[in-house]
Amino acid sequence: MASLRTVLPPPVEEPQLYTDLAGWWPLFSPPEEYGEEAEDLLPMLHPEEGPASTMLELGSGGGSLAFHMKKHFTLTLTDRSAEMVAVSRKVNPECEHRVGDMRSLRLGRTFDRVMVHDAIMYAVDREDARATVHTAAAHCRPGGRVVLLPDCVRETFEPLTESGGHDGPDGRGMRYLMWTWDPDPDDETFETAFAYLLREADGTVSMSQERHRFGLFRRDDWLEWMREAGCPATTRRDPWNREVFIGVREQD
Repeated sequence: MASLRTVLPPPVEEPQLYTDLAGWWPLFSPPEEYGEEAEDLLPMLHPEEGPASTMLELGSGGGSLAFHMKKHFTLTLTDRSAEMVAVSRKVNPECEHRVGDMRSLRLGRTFDRVMVHDAIMYAVDREDARATVHTAAAHCRPGGRVVLLPDCVRETFEPLTESGGHDGPDGRGMRYLMWTWDPDPDDETFETAFAYLLREADGTVSMSQERHRFGLFRRDDWLEWMREAGCPATTRRDPWNREVFIGVREQD
């Protein structure tokens, strides 16, 4: 029998999920998957000390979480992938969108809240992570809040396998498999292999695969970077066992 062995290429800087395959995002991770998470986040974004009306999301991707947040905030959504920004514009046409890298973006204004969701995992080295925290702090008004939601920290990392996907009203469908592991426990990264099955409206099915590399830092690293950026933070564990970092921007 012929071998079916396929060697996955090394992790890529610009994943096809956010470029060539961006149009499939609504079938990969649609807004309906984010309602429960949005409900959990809102008390952290609307604390007792006062109201907030504006929010910047760095690395907002296809806008699935923003779909729920726009009911509560005037949103500015940014991502370095122009293709993903185009997807989000269709989902959230009433929101402001900008193409920009979370490590270096400067909009020249501040917001009541700044949030970085799981896109922060693509900060794969310490300088990238620190730069992202400083970008968030630079856009947060004094007394405002910065909320960071890495998928995991070093203390909570666990290998895992996930699958999912959806069918669209146009006859297209997508299914995916994610396999996460840490090839080198002594460094500060881990990897996820993705396999995508894509069904076109005419029934044609194709497959694509790739590897993503993510940063993996200690809880105290994130707390130190937030203190350094002028947003001393506390943490809480959410229902998905993620460490949520909640910083308050110091007065200038």
